[in-house]
Amino acid sequence: MYNRPIVDDSLTVCPHCDLLQRLPDLPPGGSARCPRCNKELWRRRDDSLNRTLAFSLAAAVLYIIANVVPMLGLTIVGRAASTTVLGGVETLWQDGQEIVAVLVMITVIIAPALQIGLMLAIVLGAWRTSAPRWVGTLMRHHPTTRTWSMIEVMMLGVLIALVKIADYATVIPGVALFILGALVFVLAAMQASFDPREVWDKIEWAADGVRHTAGDGRASGAAS
Repeated sequence: MYNRPIVDDSLTVCPHCDLLQRLPDLPPGGSARCPRCNKELWRRRDDSLNRTLAFSLAAAVLYIIANVVPMLGLTIVGRAASTTVLGGVETLWQDGQEIVAVLVMITVIIAPALQIGLMLAIVLGAWRTSAPRWVGTLMRHHPTTRTWSMIEVMMLGVLIALVKIADYATVIPGVALFILGALVFVLAAMQASFDPREVWDKIEWAADGVRHTAGDGRASGAAS
């Protein structure tokens, strides 16, 4: 014996208090909350896939530019130098800060790239009437990339450093610094426009035909 699907897709369990309940039909922008703990269960986004795709493409462009152009420039006693995000990681490594360099590499370069790349793959896969099962695998791993993506934390650290060294050197903010600031808001908009429930509803079931068989069984039982 194995688990069989529930035909009623509106049934859901609150992830906060485990209350089984039925989600109502919501208008675009509408929100459903748990009657027990008042936590939001689902918010229906208007035109979710198109908006998420647009923000994902914008984030990808900003990310590429931010990692190519200089982020900061310094002028000290007539000597000028500039660095990119990756150059900052290399400098930390050469200065013996290997752990910090690895953390910056993961949270500022690798995790945001995976966050944007996985979201693009999810949205493009969900364009099909029946999304392939690998979309579900990406959906399960995408929240981890969002957790480790910490561009805003790096931006805060850079701003604090700029204030501290302003008396000793002339600081020239690079284009990448402003692009990274814009990228933080674009990534937030990308996540806010994404409706995971809409994608899950399109993913193929692991056991082909099980859901259809369950629906036929319920229909024949009601007819008898």
